[in-house]
Amino acid sequence: MKGDKIVAFCDRNCNVISPFVKAPANRNESIMLKPGIEKLVNNAKLIGFNLVESIMSLDGVYNCRRNRKSIFNLKMIPNMPENKRNRKKTKRGRKQTYDPNIFAERFRTIERVFAWEDKFKRLLQRFEFLSDHHYGMKIIAYSMINLRHFCG
Repeated sequence: MKGDKIVAFCDRNCNVISPFVKAPANRNESIMLKPGIEKLVNNAKLIGFNLVESIMSLDGVYNCRRNRKSIFNLKMIPNMPENKRNRKKTKRGRKQTYDPNIFAERFRTIERVFAWEDKFKRLLQRFEFLSDHHYGMKIIAYSMINLRHFCG
């Protein structure tokens, strides 16, 4: 399978905080979260963000014990819908925290960033043969998306 996946972290103002973690398209996205969080923490330290008590809202794909634990270890609050995995009975133990309103807001901001990214036709059709050139174009696009907030 050709292609690749990119995970980007955004804030509520649709600014891309941590550009991406790349992986082949045939890999599961859940595995990519840990290196993505490490890059997010490094970028947050560089720009002076405090991630303590902030809410990280993710899809149900990322909902597993390992990912929740890595988010908790950073003193952040995970907000992920529970993946039922064909259960007929409720799961024992403490309920996972999930706020559908925060999840809906996350969906609007992420989709807005994807729509802004799609306006760059060079990224939409992937004219670049070399992956490094394509990722460089993505960084330029994310920088221009972030400049909208500061210049606008």
